[in-house]
Amino acid sequence: MPINKNAVLRYNALDKCFSNPGRKYYFDDLLSFVNDMLLDEHPNSTGIQVRQLREDIRFMKSESGYAAPVEAYREGKKAFYRYSDSNFSINQSPLNHSEAEQLRSAISIIQRFEGSPEFEWVNEIGPLLKDQFGFKSDERKIIGYETNVDYSGYEYISLLFNAISNKRVLKIIYKSFGKGEFQFNFHPYYLKQFNNRWFVFGRNEGNNLNQWTIPLDRIKELNEIDAEYTNDETDWEDYFYDIIGVTKPINREIEKVELLVSKEQAPYLITKPLHASQRVYKDEDGSVRITIDVIPNYELEKLLLSFGETIEVLNPEDLKTNLYQRLKLASNKYENKPSKEA
Repeated sequence: MPINKNAVLRYNALDKCFSNPGRKYYFDDLLSFVNDMLLDEHPNSTGIQVRQLREDIRFMKSESGYAAPVEAYREGKKAFYRYSDSNFSINQSPLNHSEAEQLRSAISIIQRFEGSPEFEWVNEIGPLLKDQFGFKSDERKIIGYETNVDYSGYEYISLLFNAISNKRVLKIIYKSFGKGEFQFNFHPYYLKQFNNRWFVFGRNEGNNLNQWTIPLDRIKELNEIDAEYTNDETDWEDYFYDIIGVTKPINREIEKVELLVSKEQAPYLITKPLHASQRVYKDEDGSVRITIDVIPNYELEKLLLSFGETIEVLNPEDLKTNLYQRLKLASNKYENKPSKEA
């Protein structure tokens, strides 16, 4: 059976119900939950009827669907529905046949736009998808791209994406480095990846902040709760434009960061700019001065330190001082080290 947009919404809604160990969803509850999600997505939706819900459950359980371990647990004359495997989720399952065919068709449509200036990203995503899902005659992978399959937190991406899309409030149990666990209600607004880590931004009810940052690898548990969702009007692409990374210091203005780059390092930074605002000025000795207009933060310092002796910060003065102090502390660790014996 072909999977349309509404069907995907319904399957994800049912997946939330079946994977929730804290609540018993009877058949009528499932029908109400699915129709509520459809209504949130499409205000003019008339919802589905009992027959469609039974068909959706049958498809999810089938081998052509997700082979989902949906079980009916009888209580008197009624039964509630839940996965027999508490770790199962359709978002962690391999592509079924219908999804694979739809993805293959989608890739073909996307690649029709290759070459158009506004669709430059298609030139990258098309080959990546084909390689990742084996849609080629030779099943060997021929593209390697940066990822971290062992990263703790990947399992929450789909849940957070759905919560943002459907405007759901979450109760999050969080563990910071070196501290104990604590929990708070969270209104998720935006997901962002940086340096192979994922972060979610949103409203933390505990401290009344709408731009609270949570690294996904520090989440211990999250569950959807029945609470009123607070909307947010932040333009998140604009929010991140003036920084490198994910940390935006409070009450700090944009500054012109001026860097002196060695002639050996210069070609790399010219072809891969540090920031969209980058400007390049070439000197007679072959070295290059680069400027970027950003709000200095921790991620910028780490990035500049990664270039070692090939970059010198000329301005602003406080950034220059910070890097000097960090490099001095680092060099102190290597002073008076015994030389390796031959």
